[in-house]
Amino acid sequence: MGKIRLKYIGSWIIQGPRAGIKSFFAQEYFKSHITIWLLILSLTTNLINWAILKIWIQPVAFPIILHYNVYFGVDLVGGYRQVYILPLIGFILFLINSSLSIYFYGQKERIASYILLIAVLMIQLSLVVASTSIILINY
Repeated sequence: MGKIRLKYIGSWIIQGPRAGIKSFFAQEYFKSHITIWLLILSLTTNLINWAILKIWIQPVAFPIILHYNVYFGVDLVGGYRQVYILPLIGFILFLINSSLSIYFYGQKERIASYILLIAVLMIQLSLVVASTSIILINY
């Protein structure tokens, strides 16, 4: 097993990092249209989340409402920068789920891979709804 790692590292050094990136994207995982579309939709949704928060949440000196509950009213107030935690969490979950998806796809567990990608897309959409509600509550 050590020889395989050294051989891979040696080929990485000889061929350069571009060859490693090419071989990574040449996997069967990236040839599937379902995985490509789910990855694109998830990343696009995350970028939309960053964009709407950047456009609507302006830097202010006073605290803004970060969470509103129907039963208790406002239950979380903080600085305007704290709203960017939502898309950051979404991006971290995207990285985790897509990594697990690549692993399971390589293990011939394609259904599990698709479920992980669909789950991360649903998470991204939920975070956009949460960001939109923060914008509506504050402005």
